[in-house]
Amino acid sequence: MNRKIIGSILIILLLGMGTWMYFQSPFSDAAQKDLPTSVTQGEESILDLEKEGPGDRPVKKFELTAKQVDWSINENKSVQAWTYNGKVPGEPIRVTEGDYVKVNLKNELEVPVTIHWHGVILPNQMDGVPGLTQDAVQPGETFTYEFVADDAGTYWYHSHQHSSKQVDKGLYGAFVVEEKERTIEIDQTFMLDEWAVNQEKQSLSNMGGMMMGSMSGDGEADTKQMYDTLTVNGKSGAAIRPLELEAGDTARLRFINAGYQQHRIIFPEGSMKVIATDGEAVLEQKESLNTLEIAPGERIDVAYTKQGEGAEVIGEDPQLQNAEQMKIPVVTETTEEASNLNVSATTSTGSGLTNGSEELLFNEVKEEDVSYRMDLGMGMNMGEGVVFQINEEVFPNTPPINVREGDIVKVEITNSGRLNHPMHLHGHHFQIQSKNGQAIDQPIVKDLVHVKPGETYTIYFKADNQGQWLFHCHDNNHAERGMVTIVDYEGVYSPFELGGKSNNNP
Repeated sequence: MNRKIIGSILIILLLGMGTWMYFQSPFSDAAQKDLPTSVTQGEESILDLEKEGPGDRPVKKFELTAKQVDWSINENKSVQAWTYNGKVPGEPIRVTEGDYVKVNLKNELEVPVTIHWHGVILPNQMDGVPGLTQDAVQPGETFTYEFVADDAGTYWYHSHQHSSKQVDKGLYGAFVVEEKERTIEIDQTFMLDEWAVNQEKQSLSNMGGMMMGSMSGDGEADTKQMYDTLTVNGKSGAAIRPLELEAGDTARLRFINAGYQQHRIIFPEGSMKVIATDGEAVLEQKESLNTLEIAPGERIDVAYTKQGEGAEVIGEDPQLQNAEQMKIPVVTETTEEASNLNVSATTSTGSGLTNGSEELLFNEVKEEDVSYRMDLGMGMNMGEGVVFQINEEVFPNTPPINVREGDIVKVEITNSGRLNHPMHLHGHHFQIQSKNGQAIDQPIVKDLVHVKPGETYTIYFKADNQGQWLFHCHDNNHAERGMVTIVDYEGVYSPFELGGKSNNNP
């Protein structure tokens, strides 16, 4: 037999084996028995770290119950969803900057859950990472999260327990911290997501297609095959609720990507300006944009002005798969027909990296105290299948970023693989200073940077929030397979354990 044919057969067999193994997480219940009981060491428990109380601040209280419901995505399709308060997205939480927030989580599911407050600067004990900052909340149990909402902006909350599955099944919601004085009165939130409705997510064809399809270079080959239905605020296609505006009205639209796929949202020409990314206000937009790339886990706020009396549409780039399912009609009356409108063509594209931030962490970056090179890669481990690596290791064996309080930390992130990796840092903001070795004219403050294949970003942050903090890929399918590390503060330790009786799986 021809050697090339034999080689091709062997590759197909390996890919097939990798496909099956990919969806068998190395952090499954059985595998967790072999995890270390503690991932960090120090003198002071994170539970003893100082945290601010309510004082004379307004206290806002919320109740969230994790439970399963049959959720209608459209008139033809329903899914068994895991929800907060029986909704997808979960109950929207809105507070005002300076409020003291108390959220009581009750778990009515048959599996453990948590809540992570994505992008929010808060005490380490409230970060919602099982095995690191708390034990997962068991069925029938409760846990109360408490923190000060000091920073106005768009955030979200989601489970961090086995999040590749739990977020996929609907355990997420919007968390908005409003400014004390609004600049735009009309304010709406749109959470974007993908679902496997008409197919099993754990398809045997996915991994082979991901490996081979990734040759196309868009970095999205895996999510293209894993999901078949796109949603806005838990609804798809004609079931998406229209946005009601009069001609000339301007609204603040807060877009949150709760899924694992990059979305390209197109607006009518001349209607949109980016005003914030990841909760941080940005400098005035220099050029007209009508298309936004929004990475998994990222938030982008825009000021959108309805252009005319007739119906308009904001929607996914028609060139992308299943784009017709992600259209937001903009109407003057709910009876106005907009579902058949076509999305505009892309004329100019921006992203969460297009506009510099109004307020920087560093006007001039000082010499770093800690330097860390983060190589994002992909490989196959015998017995585990495909894995996603940081510096050729998978969590919990990835090398941590060791810091002391007050350190200036420089991290150089390089994607040497073929898939996109939206890297998210808990508990801190960072400043993006350069891309591919070239200084950025207008530095950007964020908590997530979307690193595409072949790209390198240099970021800086100040170690000013003691604890043990995750830094991971927010395509949680990649994090589940190992692309996670920890920012480890000297002198503090986590008293929690991975796995264990609480089945902690971050």
